Amino acid sequence: MTQDEAKQLAARAAIEELPESGVIGLGSGSTAKLFVDEVGARVKAGARYRGVPTSQGTRAQAIALGIPLLGDEDAWDLIAVTVDGADEVSESLDLVKGGGGALTREKIVNASSRKNVIIVDESKMKKRLGESWSVPVEVLRFGFAGTCDRLGKMGGVKQRTKDGAVFVTDAGNYIVDVKTGPMDDPALIDRQMRAIPGVVETGFFIQRADLVIVAGPNGIRRLTR
Repeated sequence: MTQDEAKQLAARAAIEELPESGVIGLGSGSTAKLFVDEVGARVKAGARYRGVPTSQGTRAQAIALGIPLLGDEDAWDLIAVTVDGADEVSESLDLVKGGGGALTREKIVNASSRKNVIIVDESKMKKRLGESWSVPVEVLRFGFAGTCDRLGKMGGVKQRTKDGAVFVTDAGNYIVDVKTGPMDDPALIDRQMRAIPGVVETGFFIQRADLVIVAGPNGIRRLTR
């Protein structure tokens, strides 16, 4: 099974976690994109869903598929389920997210959801966070250099670029990737990062996954805390 096939398998499995109708959170990233495609097919077949997209990219995809959406400033307390991907998942089901740069919006939607389902392929499962990925951190432009200096005490800091240009989030901020290495206490590092003035949000999603659907050569695994 290829990685793309595993992602597709996980996306299809997540459809089983949706209610018959209602408001659902639509994640961002390559695996979540496949899930949004599945939702679009359900809507086309008559399912009555309204979506809350976690990025402008997901919003554009959902509109193209005909998925009705709530506005960015609407009340989202009615989100029944959000389905999103992750860059790393630890043995305790903590996450690192933000590889696509949508981490702040993803966390807002996550916090407004009654149930959060994470879909990944086997390669994303790690013993500890930080084994493979740096931690994305969204940072204000104002005082950017000073914020980076403070983040640098926790690991190597690299400003994110894309296609040769500085990457800018949907909210107009920068992303830096902090290479911490494997972490014994990611919750502590998350608190330390978020305490730094200028940090908007981190890519740590601690205790924020209710169900992790993992796809691999042996099929689907469903992991819960």
